[in-house]
Amino acid sequence: MKKTLADVPHYFWGDGCEGWRMVESDSLSIIREKMPPGTSEQLHYHQQAQQFFYMLSGEARFEIAGESTVVKAGEGIRIMPGLKHRILNESGEAIEFIVTSAPATRGDRINCETL
Repeated sequence: MKKTLADVPHYFWGDGCEGWRMVESDSLSIIREKMPPGTSEQLHYHQQAQQFFYMLSGEARFEIAGESTVVKAGEGIRIMPGLKHRILNESGEAIEFIVTSAPATRGDRINCETL
């Protein structure tokens, strides 16, 4: 089935960040997200889900298991289950990316205070 941002569930998270649920099932989640400049996600991990983030525009810094990696438009990064991680937009422009999770992360997210 063909999908556009106009006909999929839209939501807000964090400090002005947005998401569009392109595919949502128990076994697979594909979400397009947008983060304004200076925003970040809370450090967390998933017990079951692996994730793949693919940058559509801008560049993000990922903190994964205590290491920092910059991912630019046209690049992606895989995060395996159990690894504490978060995405940060430290740039002066909004970033957009696709995050694919298998299985879906609903009920599988554990927030953390520190690495």
